[in-house]
Amino acid sequence: MKKIIIVSHAMEIGGAERALLGLINSFDYSKYQVDLFLMRQAGELLKFIPEKVNILPMNQAQYLAVPIRELVAAHEIKMLYGRLKAKCLARRRIKKAGFKKDNQVELTYSHKYTWKYMDDINSNTEYDLAISFLTPHYICLEHVRAKKKVAWIHTDYSIIDIDVETELSMWEAYDYIASISEKATEAFLKKFPTLQDKIIGIDNIVTNSMIEEQANGDIELELKKEECFNLLSIGRFVHAKNFDNVPLICQSILKSGIDVRWYLIGFGGDEQLIRERIKQYGMEEHVVILGKKDNPYPYIKACDIYIQPSRYEGKAVTVREAQILHKPVIITDFPTAHSQVEDGYDGVIVPLDNKRCADEIVRVIKDKNLQNQLIENMKKTDYSNEKEVEKIYKLME
Repeated sequence: MKKIIIVSHAMEIGGAERALLGLINSFDYSKYQVDLFLMRQAGELLKFIPEKVNILPMNQAQYLAVPIRELVAAHEIKMLYGRLKAKCLARRRIKKAGFKKDNQVELTYSHKYTWKYMDDINSNTEYDLAISFLTPHYICLEHVRAKKKVAWIHTDYSIIDIDVETELSMWEAYDYIASISEKATEAFLKKFPTLQDKIIGIDNIVTNSMIEEQANGDIELELKKEECFNLLSIGRFVHAKNFDNVPLICQSILKSGIDVRWYLIGFGGDEQLIRERIKQYGMEEHVVILGKKDNPYPYIKACDIYIQPSRYEGKAVTVREAQILHKPVIITDFPTAHSQVEDGYDGVIVPLDNKRCADEIVRVIKDKNLQNQLIENMKKTDYSNEKEVEKIYKLME
């Protein structure tokens, strides 16, 4: 029996975490033993991990994202030293390079300068394949014994600032680099052109049957069924998702004479900013934060249109999930948008500019024939891709 280990963050609500569940549920457990190492054994999606998966004990990686005072309380002095060193060096690098605020340098440095203070993962086992599903990829690289190692790309590298020199040596040490879309690959290779031979395309795996079953769950929905149009967006409350502009976009829609409720499912550091914008634009009755939902599928099924208003994405899992549930989908024209939908066929791509975005949403809401055509096209399209797991099997041949 082949042995696989997957290294990832935690199982909090997010598209990458749902993609991980899709991958885990696709393995043939009669032929493969699967171990899962989570830096933190936490999150609402933890309960959905199949019993056949062996969850390994945590190590010092659990202290990567905690406040500094918790490191002091836990007497993790070496991790404390590594994180403080990383912060100082990263800030110096950011200032010298003139990177914008939304960069990945400090995060990368915190991984680079702390991995040496962590214990090895299941050191008595040599795996046939080690999968580093989410950053920090240093942990899988340095603390797992495996014949082959593959690291995943989940983001759009054309948007974020990184320290290429620092990251290049890490990526080079992997046997393969898995990319979730052609556009994500193109953006990655513009930063790391020498890594082209390592790239393999593996789409996020979504399981139709699981999504359809959970969409029929018996839960009490907060979505109002009165004479208004229900819009829904799902994602972390972070800059990339652009939820901070939803109140202004919603205000423009209302000014066109269409009554809408725009519901947001998620959590994150931008929640206070979003709430401030809701109040600023007087959208308290029209933009509704629902918070975390470990099962968002009944909400997707109940909404009228699913909207992904992101500034950038690697590949939004929720867009595919909405298509599986045959919901009209609108996404903004972020760099990887055309890898997500065929514009006008199974979704609509709209400008990122707030006013033009609102105008296009209004157009779709008013055009019932377009909505019905999108639904019919989605019903004719097979979005299942469980066979993507066979690409992983081939890496072990």
